[in-house]
Amino acid sequence: MMVEAFAPYRSSEFQVKFATSAWERSQAHALRRAVFCEEQQIFEGDDRDAIDDHAIPIVALSMLGIAADQLVGTVRIHQAEPGLWWGSRLAVHRDFRKIGALGATLIKLAVSSANAIGCHTFLANVQVQNGLLFRRLHWDVIEEFEVYGKPHLRMKADLAYYPPCATPEAGFTALSRKAA
Repeated sequence: MMVEAFAPYRSSEFQVKFATSAWERSQAHALRRAVFCEEQQIFEGDDRDAIDDHAIPIVALSMLGIAADQLVGTVRIHQAEPGLWWGSRLAVHRDFRKIGALGATLIKLAVSSANAIGCHTFLANVQVQNGLLFRRLHWDVIEEFEVYGKPHLRMKADLAYYPPCATPEAGFTALSRKAA
């Protein structure tokens, strides 16, 4: 008797929110390390820096009903000076990158939550290959430069497209296209 192989289960619903538990923060750092150190080899060993001491980590969680199954994406935000916010270290797990809503929803919560707490300017240094995604999400290129040996774009969010989110601990729900 032959058993047919089947694809592993993939959730079609995701919660994007501020990291509120130790396991979420730990898994966010593990995902960043996997993407930026192992896969892209931008950093050697670890990508943590002084910004992590005061940054707010945001996570995307694969959901099974009301329970989180797996951390599948992350980004961090921080205020560099009053009203000036930065987003950085956007990472989505390799197996979930085809779900376009994840990166976009992480970006949306990053900017909308900062907007709720006094942001007047939101910036990010974006790898060139991700520039189109940010442009589609109403970001403008300020300058092109190289960092860590890779071409980047300094980009600025148009805050008019990001209404303030006063409940970032609950965040947003993202659905994969097949479930929408």
